[in-house]
Amino acid sequence: MSVSSDLNLMTDAEKEARKERRFSRINKADGWFRILGIAWLTPVLRMVAGDSPSRNAKDIWRLLGVPVLALAVFLIGWSALAPKVQTSLGSIPGPLQVWEQVEALHADYLRDKKRETDFYARQDERNAKLIADGRADDVKTRDYTGSPTYYDQIATSIQTVFFGFLIAVVIAIPIGIMSGLSPSFNAAMNPIIQIFKPVSPLAWLPIVTMVVSAMYVTTDGWFSKSFLISAITVTLCSIWPTIINTALGVASIDKDLISVGKVLKLSTYKKITKLVLPSALPLIFTGMRLSLGVGWMVLIAAEMLAQNPGLGKFVWDEFQNGSSDSLARIMVAVFTIGIIGYLLDRLMYALQSMFTYSETR
Repeated sequence: MSVSSDLNLMTDAEKEARKERRFSRINKADGWFRILGIAWLTPVLRMVAGDSPSRNAKDIWRLLGVPVLALAVFLIGWSALAPKVQTSLGSIPGPLQVWEQVEALHADYLRDKKRETDFYARQDERNAKLIADGRADDVKTRDYTGSPTYYDQIATSIQTVFFGFLIAVVIAIPIGIMSGLSPSFNAAMNPIIQIFKPVSPLAWLPIVTMVVSAMYVTTDGWFSKSFLISAITVTLCSIWPTIINTALGVASIDKDLISVGKVLKLSTYKKITKLVLPSALPLIFTGMRLSLGVGWMVLIAAEMLAQNPGLGKFVWDEFQNGSSDSLARIMVAVFTIGIIGYLLDRLMYALQSMFTYSETR
């Protein structure tokens, strides 16, 4: 065999090895693509890397083409049927009217930010002039008090749901662990869980409002009363899925692990942190994902009924406003709530994949 043919063979082998490395990297990234909801990117990258176009085209159609087609059918049906439904505020807005309100809300945000910037610029200019005139004692600093923008209300709702969710997790996981380890404790907790789990936020809200109003009397605390009312309502309604799934995960771990802990004479703390939690983490995260989803739904209702700042209050205010654009703005809020709920679930799924082993890793 000639030297040139040996070089050609080596070149072909290097190309094949390079191709295999590309496929290996794509396979590793596939788990994260699935977590992020962009699994269709895997067959696209495979096709670019030189894999079979026909096989990957089928996957692209299934993972991307079918969802896009379904969305297109939904938008066409929405556009066709919306004008036929008449309400006291006019016809149901179609996709174009809703998008117009998305742009209008963004424009409102930009205008408000400009007013805020101008307000602080005038304040700084006035204070600088007072200092220059030797009247430093007359300098005053005030915060901008404009109405919250749509983005501010989104941020408020997200902060509230995470605060309530974190309280629920801190309470629920220890209770779930004790329930899973102790049949007696589980028997004691079971009736409490079964009684309070189905209770609606509509029932909790007036109780929470009265308790917070009676106990949180300070006016300069870290949190406003409205924030605490919404967050605690979220906690009371979202705590149960995490308790139930944590208890189930702990109770279903391999009994041999518990026996190993007894043989090694591990302390209760080490047994829980080294044996129980790692085995129960998948179900614990499943409970946390469910709790966060429940908390997000509960929050919107709590904000709407209690008139607390956030997306729920935005929806209620637009309903009460009764303008020609109100229905379209409510639809914007509906899509916003759905998209944020989806992103929160993806976030929890990503955290679950980071701390547990699954087929996506």
